[in-house]
Amino acid sequence: MRRLALFLLRLLGWALKVEPPPEKRYVLIGAPHTSNWDFVVAILALWGAGIPARWLGKKELFKPPLGFLMRALGGIPVDRSRRNNLVDQAARILREREVAILITPEGTRGKAPYWRTGFYHMALKAGVPIALGYVDFPRKEVGIGGYLYPTGDLLKDFAAIRAFYQDKTGLRPEKQGPIRIREEVEGVA
Repeated sequence: MRRLALFLLRLLGWALKVEPPPEKRYVLIGAPHTSNWDFVVAILALWGAGIPARWLGKKELFKPPLGFLMRALGGIPVDRSRRNNLVDQAARILREREVAILITPEGTRGKAPYWRTGFYHMALKAGVPIALGYVDFPRKEVGIGGYLYPTGDLLKDFAAIRAFYQDKTGLRPEKQGPIRIREEVEGVA
């Protein structure tokens, strides 16, 4: 599967660049997320890099007829309509298993006013790094460009995350929202 994924990425003109992880457990954020093609490229990149990742997706993606396929591809359905301790559940999984959990912090393919911070709190609670995963369509580059251990200072750590993603562009740039968190928008910290 790995060789096939690498072949397909090359055939499609994509370069895969992955910095090796400092640990076998981490939260992998994927951004920018502006199109369904992000998913296709990201799955090929994960397979090509040999990363055993699981990913979180809205529960609607897991209905028949594609639900079985989404689960087989590593998907974990999430009910975003109610609070269900997802951060605690993901942190527990990360402490118990050697796995990467992929999350798109924008939470949607549409233009979001800010990034959600669940990924940050999952990593902080589990004591694991955050992998800075990306797709950059103009450069046709996909990968993981670094790792950040959360310190508990969300605003300071997010400044480093923002600096990394500043020059990454999705397939649909018009759907790419600002790289900021709710705390910055609402002025709470």
